[in-house]
Amino acid sequence: MLKSAIVLGSAVFCAVLVGTGILSLDDSSTHLESAQTLSVPTPSADIASTTTDTHVTAIPKASDGHFWANATVNSRAVRLLVDTGATVVALTPADAQRLGFGSSNLVYDREVSTANGKTMAAAINLTTVGIGQSTVHNVEAMVIKDGLTTSLLGMSYLGRLSRIEATRSSLILHP
Repeated sequence: MLKSAIVLGSAVFCAVLVGTGILSLDDSSTHLESAQTLSVPTPSADIASTTTDTHVTAIPKASDGHFWANATVNSRAVRLLVDTGATVVALTPADAQRLGFGSSNLVYDREVSTANGKTMAAAINLTTVGIGQSTVHNVEAMVIKDGLTTSLLGMSYLGRLSRIEATRSSLILHP
């Protein structure tokens, strides 16, 4: 009887845990917001970012299994791969140039380790990075000289949100 109660209790706990999301990160400098109801749309395109209410932004999981964000960086559109393993927002030289960071102004004086090994990077500051309702000002970033095929949305942006939730079908950003 006791064994059945333990199994039942564990099943209820797991169901509640799955129902509230697989991952919820909280910025320790802010208090948790009250729970909000969110209906996450089925992704219709691999790179879509959709806003489902006035306070959160849902990024649907793409068919490749990744989360691709359509961001506005310094008033320009940039497609970023969400990467919680990246310490900062990491830009390709091509994206950096489109954002107004010319190669003659970049100083590649930082050695960084990437998935492709060590390379050099130039530290920059992004005035604004916005995805849906989640805009962050004064974001630390780096331009990666070699080996980066797509720009990355790293923790210098994500870590400044009040909360991030990952579900099976989307990543939910709370400003």
